[in-house]
Amino acid sequence: MNTLSRRTALKAAAGLAALATPALSRSAAAQQARQLAIATGTTGGVYYPLGGAMANIFSRTIPGMSATVEVTGGSAANLQLLGTGRVGMILSQVDAAVDAINGRPPFRSALPVRAIKVMYTNRMQVVTVEGRGIDKFEDLKGKRVSTGAPGSATEIFAFRLIEAAGLDRDKDFRARERLSPAESQNAIKDGKLDAFFFVSGVPTSAIVDLGASPGIQLKMVDHAQYHQAIVQKNGPVYFPEVIPAGTYPGQRTDNKQLSVGNIIAVREDMPADLVGQLLAGIWDNLPELHRTHAEARNFKLENQKRSRAGIPWHPAAEAFYRSRNVSLDG
Repeated sequence: MNTLSRRTALKAAAGLAALATPALSRSAAAQQARQLAIATGTTGGVYYPLGGAMANIFSRTIPGMSATVEVTGGSAANLQLLGTGRVGMILSQVDAAVDAINGRPPFRSALPVRAIKVMYTNRMQVVTVEGRGIDKFEDLKGKRVSTGAPGSATEIFAFRLIEAAGLDRDKDFRARERLSPAESQNAIKDGKLDAFFFVSGVPTSAIVDLGASPGIQLKMVDHAQYHQAIVQKNGPVYFPEVIPAGTYPGQRTDNKQLSVGNIIAVREDMPADLVGQLLAGIWDNLPELHRTHAEARNFKLENQKRSRAGIPWHPAAEAFYRSRNVSLDG
């Protein structure tokens, strides 16, 4: 039985149980049947382990909750799943979420998405290895590259960066693949790929594994020089940062790159009490998330700002932060 079939069966069973339950206890039965699917990303990134840790917290701390994680292509796929109601919570990049609420490609119409939390910064990482003739971004021309998994925010960001650099994504590469980070690093090791794009928190396991591979000298390609060109076309959702030398095995120099924020989002019609329970679960269990991935240490109340979220907040999230004396202005 596939995942959707299992969910359908669970919902049907919950419905039958409610019909067989006295009226006074039906709300309790509904509470026990509460399910939450969380759309994350590929297994080689940061969304997946963080989403798994959150699912564990929600299942333990919210009465009757059974939370699970979904492996997906990333932000764009997550937003589509949320828009159709197939998942209840997602992790997403801000740029993809802004496109989703405005109905811009790859989205066919505006989606009812609302922010509940600003997480951490996602770094665009353009990765290659010694011996492939790539010392600067322009050297990617004529090479075999991967621009990220289909439906991922990596792909959206990569296309925009390639355009900002004056390259044509369809004509200027010897080959352009659409691989996950794990597939990309294996293809580089096998000599089938020269470079790949990946947007994530740092460090991320796929790049760690590549840098630690015997006989491999990791190289990170600078691209912060295209900041003005990319924001002029796509808005001020991207900003320059630096990944310090030594962040990854074999990384000898600082990597001057572009970044974008990450948020947790839900549908605008999620019940207010559930939004409050989800946020309490996250903020009251930060040490558990810190042990899961270093990027969780960047979960800070002072970062909960409208400008950082990029999209409107769920009203229940606004109420939650007011209750904790946090101003979303700014």
